[in-house]
Amino acid sequence: MLPWRVGDVTEDPLVQGLGALSVYLDRVLDGGLRGDLTASLIGGGRSNPTYRLADDERVWVLRRPPYGHLLPSAHDMKREYTVIRALAGSTVPVPEAVHLCEDASVIGAPFYLMSLVDGVPVGTLEQASALTPDERRQLGFALVDTLADLHCLEPAEVGLGGFGRPDGYLARQLDRWARQWEASRGADRPEVAILLGKLRRALPETRRSGIVHGDVKLDNVLVSARDPARIVALLDWEMATLGDTLADVGIMLSFWDVPGAEPNPITRGLATLDGFPSRGEMVGRYADRCGIERPETDWYTIFADFKVAVILEGIRARHAGGATVGQGFDGIAEMVEPLLHRALELAAESNHPELRR
Repeated sequence: MLPWRVGDVTEDPLVQGLGALSVYLDRVLDGGLRGDLTASLIGGGRSNPTYRLADDERVWVLRRPPYGHLLPSAHDMKREYTVIRALAGSTVPVPEAVHLCEDASVIGAPFYLMSLVDGVPVGTLEQASALTPDERRQLGFALVDTLADLHCLEPAEVGLGGFGRPDGYLARQLDRWARQWEASRGADRPEVAILLGKLRRALPETRRSGIVHGDVKLDNVLVSARDPARIVALLDWEMATLGDTLADVGIMLSFWDVPGAEPNPITRGLATLDGFPSRGEMVGRYADRCGIERPETDWYTIFADFKVAVILEGIRARHAGGATVGQGFDGIAEMVEPLLHRALELAAESNHPELRR
């Protein structure tokens, strides 16, 4: 098991200039700051920069939007903060929400603070390889159970009844990510138009609405160091809303690679390691946990591949403009095409005639 990768990044604007942030936190935190404030960039977090903050006695995590070009409606710090605060004490493990700052003048953008969870990541091939096959199997099912528990929550009962508009969610999502592609795209990719045509013709009817995380994958959970099959936090809620809960299942499957098939270039075949449940087992577990019939997931998985490709294209655009910090951005551009091709291959193999056409 590997700890969070934390290191000083001297070129990062927040790490370089903590003066205004220190003054602000000393004013708003209970008891003020206790000693000097320090900051370091936490490895990962390609979308929203994430930092470890500390004074002499306490440690927090700060999340802010990325630097440079931002896609419309993306990177909403208030949205993240609202949902983790609402889910505190629920069946879904989340960090403690500490403070939201919507004043962009403090560090150049809105941000929020949350607790640093005592857990370790398992989202890379190297980290998952350190587990035993039985631990990997139980971890896969724990991810499904966490997702199902989220979807079984009644939004109004946790204060999220007005968090989104579930009616028409899938059509809006499709339109949104098509616009985001146009806003970020570099190279012309004719397969995008083909894929969008298939997705629009085969748009499913929503059977069940609830709280949607929007980016469910092993890379967005922390597990117990003593029991890697126990998830202690579900992270990165920037795309959370109310909508079709199967959209989350599609995202989970997009990152759940199939042996012998084109892997998601981000996960690099992680879920094909010995012990992890198959996609079919994951969907079956989800249906059993939610008490529903086994759902058809092709449309949602294909859409998820497209959505991830758009997100990566946005990251590529920011990196090309020199607006990203930290490591792990090399090769982002090469990840887009395999996702689009994989989505088209799944469409060609689907039982849905409009996806095959």
